Amino acid sequence: MKKLIKDIDIIATFNDKSEEIKNGWILIDGNIIEDVRSGPPPKFEEGEVISGKGMIFLPGFVNVHHHFYQSLFRSVKEVQSAKLFDWLTFLYEKWKNIGEEAIFISTVIATLEMMKSGVTTTTDHLYLFPREHPNLFDSEIEGVKLTGIRFYGTRGSMSLSKKDGGLPPDSVVQREDEILNDYERVMNKYHNPDPFSMCKVALAPCSPFSVTKELMIETMEFAKKHALLLHTHLAETKDEDDFCLSRYGLRPVDYMETIGWLNSSVWFAHMVHLTDSDIKKLSEAGVGMAHCPTSNMRLGSGIAPVYKMKNTSIRIGIGVDGSSSNDTGNFLQEIRNTMLLQRVIYGPQAITPREALYFGTMGGAKVLKMENAIGSIEKGKAADIIGFKTDRLEFAGGLNDPVASIVLCDTKSVDFSMINGEVVIENSFFKKVDVNDYVERQNHISKMLLKH
Repeated sequence: MKKLIKDIDIIATFNDKSEEIKNGWILIDGNIIEDVRSGPPPKFEEGEVISGKGMIFLPGFVNVHHHFYQSLFRSVKEVQSAKLFDWLTFLYEKWKNIGEEAIFISTVIATLEMMKSGVTTTTDHLYLFPREHPNLFDSEIEGVKLTGIRFYGTRGSMSLSKKDGGLPPDSVVQREDEILNDYERVMNKYHNPDPFSMCKVALAPCSPFSVTKELMIETMEFAKKHALLLHTHLAETKDEDDFCLSRYGLRPVDYMETIGWLNSSVWFAHMVHLTDSDIKKLSEAGVGMAHCPTSNMRLGSGIAPVYKMKNTSIRIGIGVDGSSSNDTGNFLQEIRNTMLLQRVIYGPQAITPREALYFGTMGGAKVLKMENAIGSIEKGKAADIIGFKTDRLEFAGGLNDPVASIVLCDTKSVDFSMINGEVVIENSFFKKVDVNDYVERQNHISKMLLKH
């Protein structure tokens, strides 16, 4: 069925020309944008007409790093002021008790929270597979299907336990043959390479301090053979620098170079502690980046030098990271913090509001190599579209530049969201999901897990 969104005040397309269309309309055929223009809309006799009067429309946001299950562990008092390694060491002992229901419910909660803040495509880095629950990825897929979000799941892994010099306990570490076998199972069952697919799969060993060098190499070879993307954490903290130097005699970026992980099929989360030489190597390799400013502030990890990277060949997107290190999953907050945090070091012109929005839309699409399908509002792209009413409190006095006001005036949520041509949020409310039921179940599971 066709849909027409008409009388739109502003359409910020984020296409190659960065067009901003006033008094515009968007015509949608099924799940694809058929046309977008200004002026009087086409004659439309069959289908659904949606009013965009008094609204700003943008392409849906693309979140490129998360840990859904961590939404069960927000604001845990024992680690509210801990640095990363101490934070992980404490929470692993709670996370090791997670099962299928916990993954399913936390996935629903995490994705709904992001959808409310404009995300239409998300990744998730699920690396936690307690011994009795090897197929948790399947529960995550059930959760994202219920919410209707476009999903790029990453089958994570941990193979280096505490007894072997890593951080995680034995109970959440898998044998490497188990991991490799499940890579194949998950890929065959869930990965749809179609450009407009609602579910794709990448491979994601957790980090240099929780995965062996051998598994990193085997994962890279498997991904290359099957044309899959790769993802992991990198250069998040100074402790990681010390670990890599102690274990491998190399800093994180140099270590990744020696094992073949500096290539354009890879995107790294964080990349906080980088030298100019690191940035040059990462740019020459054409890697992607998931910038997670709120998590980096929350854990005191540092400030990623996005300003230095934005004009290189590094593909920059934004991630909310897990809600244990962010305590929220509000993507609008991440966009705002992306802009503000760079200005702390590099000055008021470091990142503009539109640059931050670009990282959250087309930037994220490029990180996932999906820029031909999502990330902008233009003919032939997926109908993943979000809208903001300009008569809201946050916009009062901020209509001199409404697009910039989405960032500068601290917008809290979207009023409209369409994913794959289906309206999922209308007048700020979810159309198909009873949020309250899942909130209650999430709180119950969280309480039980924190008792252990």
